[in-house]
Amino acid sequence: MSSTDSSLRVLGIAGSLRRGSFNRALIRAALDLAPDGMMIETFDLGPLPLFNADVEEQGDPLSVAEFKQAIRDAEALLIATPEYNYGMPWVLKNALDWASRPPESPLNNKPVAIMGASPGRTGTARSQLQLRQTLQSTRSPTMPGPEVLVAQAHELVNEDGVLTDDKTRQYVAKLLEALAQWAARFKT
Repeated sequence: MSSTDSSLRVLGIAGSLRRGSFNRALIRAALDLAPDGMMIETFDLGPLPLFNADVEEQGDPLSVAEFKQAIRDAEALLIATPEYNYGMPWVLKNALDWASRPPESPLNNKPVAIMGASPGRTGTARSQLQLRQTLQSTRSPTMPGPEVLVAQAHELVNEDGVLTDDKTRQYVAKLLEALAQWAARFKT
């Protein structure tokens, strides 16, 4: 894909550290399903340290600086969140805490689309709600829909971490199309 003026740079973030994560599978599916004109790059949250204002006071650690720069370089974010104990996982919240820090948060006015997969029956409805609340505080315009709440993900992702369910793949493709339109509203 060429990097023309009409291309959209999206940063894909899976809120899970597990190699076999269903949410990493969603991000990989998005890479395959990205519409023409959309480039998706990913960022691994694993190297980010736990947020600590004492550490921040001495300057952002390299992994944090790289994460913030990846957000700055993207025109939109695509976040796939698991649901742990009715909420988003600490690794995702920790990353957002680092990225939200003043003086200039790269999350400010950054359009976001959310999706999530879980082995449970509610997909990631509660986690996505909590993530939306956090993104509201960072002034990140979060796309209202379509929602991608993948329930019983263990039946839809194979042992190689590939999302194999065609219907779910269609939902992800529709989300990406909507994200392209949503992000266009916020281009300056």
